[in-house]
Amino acid sequence: MTTATSVNPVLRVAPAAPAEAAAHFRASLAFHADVSDVAAALAADGEPGFVVLDSRSTEAWDQGHVPGAVHLPTALVPEQAERLLDRSVPVVTYCWGPGCNGATRAALALAELGYRVKEMLGGFEYWVREGFEFETWQGRERRPADPLTAPRGGDDCGC
Repeated sequence: MTTATSVNPVLRVAPAAPAEAAAHFRASLAFHADVSDVAAALAADGEPGFVVLDSRSTEAWDQGHVPGAVHLPTALVPEQAERLLDRSVPVVTYCWGPGCNGATRAALALAELGYRVKEMLGGFEYWVREGFEFETWQGRERRPADPLTAPRGGDDCGC
């Protein structure tokens, strides 16, 4: 017999019921986009159906950004979003990477202004780590894909 004190930390709180878990993960996909999926949509012929928004500072933007992204630092979203974005087009926000919540804060501000929005998981860090092309003030660059994040050479996460 297992007592409450002997249950490991993973199972200390029991997993959700399958239907509850399915609802949670379905909802998560409504709020998040994968770097590989964003890159594939941008690379396909025609309009991707969304705009990419870089919510980082100007200094960070200058170091590199997703090609075609709109630059709108998180703090400026309330005063400048309407001028830069069409409310009828979904927005995909990103910041530096998993350790930064700027894209989450930008997504919240946009949602509060009436925009449909998703956050790109992994941010600019994973865009670069997966080997996708990025822009700087000097032009376009690409770094070799990190085999831990892009095992298939940058086309997807291998999931």
